Amino acid sequence: MTAPAIPLPAADRPRVICFGEILWDLLPSGRFPGGAPMNVAYHLQMLGLEPVLVSAVGCDPNGDELGRILGRWGLDQTCVSRHAGFPTGTVRATLSAGGEPAYNITRDVAWDHLAADAEAVRRTQAARALVFGSLALRSAANRATLERLLAALPPRAERIFDVNFRPPHDDLVLVRALAARATILKLNAAEAARLAEGGEETPGKEADHARLLAETFGSAAVVVTCGARGAGVWCQDRWFWEAGRPVQVADTVGAGDAFLAAFISGWLRGTTPAAGLAAACRLGEWVASQPGATPAYAAR
Repeated sequence: MTAPAIPLPAADRPRVICFGEILWDLLPSGRFPGGAPMNVAYHLQMLGLEPVLVSAVGCDPNGDELGRILGRWGLDQTCVSRHAGFPTGTVRATLSAGGEPAYNITRDVAWDHLAADAEAVRRTQAARALVFGSLALRSAANRATLERLLAALPPRAERIFDVNFRPPHDDLVLVRALAARATILKLNAAEAARLAEGGEETPGKEADHARLLAETFGSAAVVVTCGARGAGVWCQDRWFWEAGRPVQVADTVGAGDAFLAAFISGWLRGTTPAAGLAAACRLGEWVASQPGATPAYAAR
């Protein structure tokens, strides 16, 4: 299965700041570069946008190797810091029979200590969007750094919050505060149910949950992914839905990040919500059919 061909406007390369963790995913099938912001940045790069990754690695072999990989991908590393006092992050993932991951996330690593230097602020001042997730904001230092970047972002730029409830890093009070700062929310159906009404996922209620979240937080769009069933987005006072297509799942690690990158690409380039949602689903499905979060786009 090859990566889906998503039309790319030749001269349009919106800059997107991707703030948060970069690490190694330790999967049963091997070791892969990961971290949601880095995954999003990778797919944005492959889709022809200009991602700027604001993250950190340690001064260790794991950090060196991640730097070499980012270089091969052509990702800008100007705002990826190196820390001598903290190791490069790792996450050990175990997979269910259906390929669904569970995570053991190493604490107090390099990406818990992100900084926004003058160059990061300068890049943000000319950005069309900033993507951030809840996991990286488990540290007070990172929350302060995000505030500095949000203050530098142009007023009309998108603030895209990728909700990631990863127990024990699932502080509902923090997530609600962050959601109120965002223009676009992206979350899965279980997260939407919990955030909207404190309940369990109920198939068929995603539109109600998305509408309630949009009204509560003043979001321009609320995107809800539903695994193999598909995904929807509440925007323009209506619900758009794209049904999933069956694929042979290798693992689902990073599929949601690829989905988000494709959705951002369409949103910033003025694609209709329905078309952007369809493109996002197809890319997420392709990644789920491949090992790891950042498969090669060799056939594009």
